Amino acid sequence: MRLLACGQVVSKTRIPAHGQVLRVGLRAAGDTEKDVSPASPEGDCGDGRCGLIKRPGDLYEVLAFHLDRVLGLNRSLPAVARRFTSHLLPYSYTDGSLRPIIWWAPDLQHLEDANNDQNSCALRWLQYQEMLRPHGLTSVSEDTPCSSIPHGEWSRLALFDFLLQVHDRLDRYCCGFQPDPSEPCMEEMLHEKCRNPEELVLVHILVRRSAPSRLVFIDNAGRPQHPEEKLNFRLLQGIDSFPAAAVAMLRSGRLQSLLLESLRVDRELWESQGGAKGLRPLLQTIDRRARILLRYLQEHGLTVFEDSPC
Repeated sequence: MRLLACGQVVSKTRIPAHGQVLRVGLRAAGDTEKDVSPASPEGDCGDGRCGLIKRPGDLYEVLAFHLDRVLGLNRSLPAVARRFTSHLLPYSYTDGSLRPIIWWAPDLQHLEDANNDQNSCALRWLQYQEMLRPHGLTSVSEDTPCSSIPHGEWSRLALFDFLLQVHDRLDRYCCGFQPDPSEPCMEEMLHEKCRNPEELVLVHILVRRSAPSRLVFIDNAGRPQHPEEKLNFRLLQGIDSFPAAAVAMLRSGRLQSLLLESLRVDRELWESQGGAKGLRPLLQTIDRRARILLRYLQEHGLTVFEDSPC
């Protein structure tokens, strides 16, 4: 986080098909030029000293990172808020606006398919639902996409995405609520595909080569303003248990205070949002969603599972 917040920008690379996103190489205090690999397709940022600068509108990714840590999920990549001044960056990146910068994990596993490189495995909605069903003594076939990812990972993902109302991964078609005409799923005519579940696919399902059984959560800005009457419960479909530690945190009544304590570490974000007073409405929204989720667990008789040490 210190590298992301304070590291000197030493190189930049455009990310194909992501116009307003830049990958940058960073040099920490004490590093020399030879310590830093270039942020180029060849350099690959393999030394872990790179970050992804995203749009000002993606700032909630920083909040998502802190929520992930407070809940003990530990599946989101480190993220901080930062203002950039480097002469290497385009003016739109150095105009004083606050942007999130996300750590670039050098070993994220991507499919070789150029049309589907935002996944580590290609998984359809119906395959996903089948994979979540109890199979007794029989296990999911190894030929099934993402079969190496255990049930607990999907439970963590569903809980996290529900609290933030991240639809892009599990429901990019907005099948779980009635979207407004301005929603991307409407503008791109994706919502129409809800009539045919066979066509629905999951996106941003990623793992690292160093830990292929653990999901990595990316693009987590979510929808802080998403109306409560339109909460997307489809994100929870098929999940029959949730991580005990995260559920205990939601029940504790301490979620808001611990989030404030964590967010205070990011001074840029903290001050830009007006400190605790400015952040409170956002945290209250997440807290209300947490109570709705707890009620959902109770009404559906869902259980919790103990987290593994890893």
